[in-house]
Amino acid sequence: MTEILTALLVLAGGLFALVAAIGILRLPDVLIRMHASTKAGTLGCGLILMAVAVHFAESGIIARAVLAIIFLLLTAPVGAHLIGRAAYRMGVPLWQRTAIDELASDRKAAAASGKPSSHAPP
Repeated sequence: MTEILTALLVLAGGLFALVAAIGILRLPDVLIRMHASTKAGTLGCGLILMAVAVHFAESGIIARAVLAIIFLLLTAPVGAHLIGRAAYRMGVPLWQRTAIDELASDRKAAAASGKPSSHAPP
């Protein structure tokens, strides 16, 4: 039974990793690509780590797998946010069909006043 559960977890993790890779290749801009890579990539890695924990079923390995999953869940969103913020501040163009750019008004106001904004590129 453990082999079946391990196989299903590895297969599901691999599929999510594949979806993340396809999302990185196919999606139109940096921010949307990062969304796909962090959501699906984190879930895929987490499922594969769960498969490792189920397969070996030793307390040390289970503890390390759980800690790695927690580390992924804590760091992936922060890393994606920082990369997205850096891309936006550098002026990487958004997709043409982006409906809302909530920081655009702050950027324009800062450029007009000559004062640096926390959102405006240096």
